[in-house]
Amino acid sequence: MKLRISLLVVLICILFTSCGISTWTNGQKEEEISVLRYDKLLSEYVRSNSFSAKQKLIMNYQQPTKILIEDVLSIGQVRDDAISQRLQSYYSDTILIRLLNDVDKKFPNLDAVEKDLNKGFRKLKKEVPEMKVPFIYSQVSAFNESIVVVDTLLGISLDKYMGEDYPLYKRFYYDYQCRSMRPERIAPDCFVFYLLSRYGLDYHEGICLIDRMLHYGKIHFVMQSLLEYNNIGQAIGYSEEEHKWCKEHEKDIWNYILTNDHLYARDPMIIRYYMQPAAAIDMLGEQAPASIGTWMGAQIIASYMKKHKELKLKDLLEITDYHKLFKESGYLAS
Repeated sequence: MKLRISLLVVLICILFTSCGISTWTNGQKEEEISVLRYDKLLSEYVRSNSFSAKQKLIMNYQQPTKILIEDVLSIGQVRDDAISQRLQSYYSDTILIRLLNDVDKKFPNLDAVEKDLNKGFRKLKKEVPEMKVPFIYSQVSAFNESIVVVDTLLGISLDKYMGEDYPLYKRFYYDYQCRSMRPERIAPDCFVFYLLSRYGLDYHEGICLIDRMLHYGKIHFVMQSLLEYNNIGQAIGYSEEEHKWCKEHEKDIWNYILTNDHLYARDPMIIRYYMQPAAAIDMLGEQAPASIGTWMGAQIIASYMKKHKELKLKDLLEITDYHKLFKESGYLAS
């Protein structure tokens, strides 16, 4: 009987290893997040053609490698015979070699990121017990997606968080885009993207500005709570001056939305005006912070939660009727 049980355990282990899953559970305690430095393994393979690194990329970390090759870089299929050579050749570009080296120097460890992730996910698990904590790894995406979420895997592209003054950014990005490419934005971005993957917005023909405002406001409100930011401006990434401007002009911004009949607008141009990142937007005869729709949406969510103190974050996340939520929020009611 003991022999039979031992054989069964071995077979199960082989099965999970062949699927590239065993790595996600071994060496990481359930209650503790430790970011896998997949980027260092990739760098080792590219720079030294290490056979050991190649084997780990292909065998031990099948899913991150598949996601990187097929979804992030789009350079082929992971089952292609020459895909490992193609991957190495891709990253052998002079700029990408420099990028790999710079990421190594910028992030000798991810202690600060792991501290924030552990704090946030512990609180999220208490609020939403059935929520699965993702396995988190770091990569170099060659300036593609900042955060990649596939099932319960979450990839952090460290090359997108090198700091707003990083010289290579000046070649590819506008200044306003570089503002969000700072190390301190890693943890909030992880939670925003992961929550959006679990609580996505139901896009339909009748969706309008207030739906977008409240959905993204809700996600950022929850992220603010998980990471304990002082205000929603900090959570979004506003400067103190930008958040102060929004607070001082909150009623004027709201009146601007109402006066222009934008609240229930479906026009993509109007929605982008309030929701999309940009250098700034013209409003009230001044330069207002971009993504102000998310900031305003979070204010409405905060008003709603104050009137419904019995609600938990789990309850809030599951709300999808934003028109009803807005009516019950009592926002700026006189």
